[in-house]
Amino acid sequence: QVQLVESGGGLVQAGGSLRLSCAASGSIFSINAMAWYRQAPGKQRELVATITTRGIANYADSVKGRFTISRDHAKNTVILQMNSLKPDDTAVYYCNTGPIGIYDWGKGTLVTVSS
Repeated sequence: QVQLVESGGGLVQAGGSLRLSCAASGSIFSINAMAWYRQAPGKQRELVATITTRGIANYADSVKGRFTISRDHAKNTVILQMNSLKPDDTAVYYCNTGPIGIYDWGKGTLVTVSS
């Protein structure tokens, strides 16, 4: 059974940066498009960014130009580099296949952006 483990969250001031990482127990990254999602308090989970097996990325309008999704093939991880963070980016961030998560969701990593 595939396990997804997200890390890299934390508390940051508005305008700051964080780098999230996603690792999986199985070799799923090479055969699946991957994605980062987030769920803010009281809101539904939303898709933030996707990356295909060929490295083509797409972003939600709310993060376009600020976030970058990438794959680290050597480390078998998926990365989300987040710059120019805003308080509205505060959420628990999850990774899974994209644009629909087919594996069990991990615990996520909490990102808190203070104003």
